[in-house]
Amino acid sequence: MDTEEWASKVEEYGVGALAQTMGIEVELDGRTVVGRMPVTGNTQPYGILHGGATAVLVESVGSIAAALSSPGKISMGIELSVSHHRSASKGWVTARTEPVQEGRTLASYVIPVVDDEGRRIATGRLTCLLRDATP
Repeated sequence: MDTEEWASKVEEYGVGALAQTMGIEVELDGRTVVGRMPVTGNTQPYGILHGGATAVLVESVGSIAAALSSPGKISMGIELSVSHHRSASKGWVTARTEPVQEGRTLASYVIPVVDDEGRRIATGRLTCLLRDATP
């Protein structure tokens, strides 16, 4: 699948209602899915980025990457972990998929999340189950 086909699939899939509510934007960089999310509106009571918001960003970009890696299949996250390294209180955070393995039934990714200065704030790991899409 070439980059244009991937881009049209991202448009077709969208990011989902939760990710859209959180302001997540997704684009493709070659075969890599890149997502960004504003910190504002996604904070916990102390004014820093909520860890759950970071997890939504990680699962959103990883699930899209998994679905795009296997035409005719849908992806479902079956294992997600996020290690938080530093806080973010302003600007945007960006997640970029790095495939570990993309097979017929499973796809796994390491997904670094960085702030506007390029500092890693978190590292996500996602495994998705790939199932045949139903008509």
